[in-house]
Amino acid sequence: MSDIRKETLEKIQNGDFNCSKELTLSMFSGKWKVVILWHLGVEGPHRFSQLQRLFPRITHKMLTSQLKELIEDGIVHREVYPEVPPRVEYSMTELGMTLLPIIEMMYEWGEKRMEQLKLGVESMEK
Repeated sequence: MSDIRKETLEKIQNGDFNCSKELTLSMFSGKWKVVILWHLGVEGPHRFSQLQRLFPRITHKMLTSQLKELIEDGIVHREVYPEVPPRVEYSMTELGMTLLPIIEMMYEWGEKRMEQLKLGVESMEK
């Protein structure tokens, strides 16, 4: 079980998760993880700078932290190419790709809900 963060493994061993849904949510909890995973899963590998440009409000430290956790959990792979300067790409692992249908369902739900809320606001303005 090396493809999981130490803190998550400890929670599993200590019985701190009330159900398996908590484990699932812990894999992509965090403000940016879901959108990072969506872009990597749908668009393919990205370099760090490409991810930063996608999310102008994310700090360098936060993006680094979120990617590190995703790597530790075996969801994202970090590939360093032996070039000068070194090129680093992030991509989804096979395990990470199994989360993509869940993330896409969340995206679709959000799109529908946002549309409903927009329609509700528009009808209130009339």
